[in-house]
Amino acid sequence: MNSGRVILINPRMWSNRSRRWPLSLLALGAVLDGKYDYEIIDANVDPDPVGTALKLIDEAPCRLVGVGAMPGPQIARAIEISAAIRTARPHVPIAWGGYFPTMYPDSAINAPYVDYLIRGQGEQTLLDLLERLPDAGSPQDMGLSAADPSALSGMTGLTFKRDQQFVHTPERSFRPRHEFPPYPYDRVGPATNYVKPSFLGRNTAVHEVSMGCRFHCNFCGVVSMFNGLTRSEPSDRLDQTLTTIRRQYGVDSMQYYDNNFFDRDETTIPTLEVLARHQLPWWCFARADVLAKYPTKTWELIRKTKLAMAFIGADAVTDAGLKKLRKGTRVDQTVEAAKRCREYGVIPEFSFILGGPGEDESEIERTLEFIRLIKRIHPQCEIILYFYSPTPQRDPGARMADETQTRLPVLNNYGPDGPELPTTPEEWTQPQWVNYVCHRDAPWLKPRTRQRVQDFARVLACRFPTVQDYSTPRWGKALLRTLAGWRYATKTYSRTWELDLARRLIPLRQPQNESL
Repeated sequence: MNSGRVILINPRMWSNRSRRWPLSLLALGAVLDGKYDYEIIDANVDPDPVGTALKLIDEAPCRLVGVGAMPGPQIARAIEISAAIRTARPHVPIAWGGYFPTMYPDSAINAPYVDYLIRGQGEQTLLDLLERLPDAGSPQDMGLSAADPSALSGMTGLTFKRDQQFVHTPERSFRPRHEFPPYPYDRVGPATNYVKPSFLGRNTAVHEVSMGCRFHCNFCGVVSMFNGLTRSEPSDRLDQTLTTIRRQYGVDSMQYYDNNFFDRDETTIPTLEVLARHQLPWWCFARADVLAKYPTKTWELIRKTKLAMAFIGADAVTDAGLKKLRKGTRVDQTVEAAKRCREYGVIPEFSFILGGPGEDESEIERTLEFIRLIKRIHPQCEIILYFYSPTPQRDPGARMADETQTRLPVLNNYGPDGPELPTTPEEWTQPQWVNYVCHRDAPWLKPRTRQRVQDFARVLACRFPTVQDYSTPRWGKALLRTLAGWRYATKTYSRTWELDLARRLIPLRQPQNESL
């Protein structure tokens, strides 16, 4: 086993009841097993991740601290952890990985407490970096990630600092998850910390059957990460995983993190056959066009799997709007998906993107009317409303398997008329930027537009309380439905003082802000 401990840290992101296995760090732990001594610190469980990390560093030589970083609230916590470790133990190299450094590498590396960025898929890049670190040496200052940066020559998927310059090495080839070892679940502590109740069951776990997505929607960060590539787990490995976690951890329901669960029949059908054998109620992401095209035979198989809910990106209510988003779907497919879901007992969780640059108020009103139509077609369907957020995009023709060039995601301004993107991690923690990337606001939105959408969402949530809220008592949901009933019927969405008061007394779960 190689010398030098590796510490992987997951900054806090979820409430206790929404906490699930940190699959990204477990994936890294899987490739470290048998090669390096390593520890995973999950700040969603550990109230003092910095103290724990420093204790581990003092117990044994530390080769690297790796910190996960998602755009949004997690950035501030990643900064806090990294800065504290850098101040206390300046000789220890610190690497960031995840969506934030992959999408915004120039700003992510522009900090004195970040030495390396592991962009994109991280397993092999992490192993390569760990192998070279003894020769590279300790970080020197803000402008030099290593004493000898030449030791990093020839690497792929890495960003580091050399002579006050940011060096982005070429892209790394994409490898399917099943080519790596299974997740070492026990390395993050008792399963009871992560296998939690949800509306699906008493012991809900998470898994990822496929990685990536073959579509190039221009609002989605998955494009920056995978650039149209996707790979599915073989059905026999999925069967082994489900068998293991059912027996060892009492799992009775599943949430699948796949960016797009239903893809091509040659991969989806074998997966559905495995799920049908295990009979675990489940939730996933899906596309309206794929579901709308499925024949009755496939839908009967879906029914057997006990699919409970599918998050479907409806996104726009006109074909022109969908084309603008590069979605690749049609409005009639959203309608058909709603009908098929109702027929086969699936609750669709439709998301809509509102308030794009140049979008007028009439488009907002068309969206609200379309949502009312969908609710008539499938009254149990759930609605998630987001404001448009542009994300860095890759050239669709630049395949990630090409390791000869560096093709970073590009976004020069946030929207066609600015503002310019932040240049440091600290700037990304400012409230307006957190709201932008979390789809809660946009710099071009008129206050009246923002308020109209928020008012409608409030009335809709009270009129149709989410099935995902399993803790609010029935009387509370009934009261909210009654209070919001006349408003929804008459389209009176503004000045919802009575709903605001009721929500203080009867807090409802907010699916757009929480995991299951």
